[in-house]
Amino acid sequence: MADDQRWQMRIGEVAERTGLSLRAIRHYEDAGIAAPSARTKGGFRLYTATDVERLLLVARMGSLGFTVDEVRGLLELTDRLAAPDAPPPGEERERLRTRLAAYRAAVEARCETLRLRLRGAEELSAFLRGRLDPVG
Repeated sequence: MADDQRWQMRIGEVAERTGLSLRAIRHYEDAGIAAPSARTKGGFRLYTATDVERLLLVARMGSLGFTVDEVRGLLELTDRLAAPDAPPPGEERERLRTRLAAYRAAVEARCETLRLRLRGAEELSAFLRGRLDPVG
């Protein structure tokens, strides 16, 4: 983690590396789901590698249509499971893992929906391509 804390980027660098807009990054911060680890004396946001990973996770969930509350729930869950100083005890850990499995199932279902939509789009594209190509 100490190495992570030394590696810091400003919001513009994070946007460039992740493909997220400045507006999206600020929105995630305002929503309380992906804040920078620090700020400069001048108030500029400073992001670590861990912060960037979290932003990417949030963005991926957003692109799959998860709500901010659902994103927050998953982040709290994964944070709790990964807590090095106070890992959850056995029964609680299993409950958290069950909730994590439910998130995974929801993601898989959304991926399948996207696969079906993509297949339909590819079929439409092939149909249109066939109408443009001369009959040979």
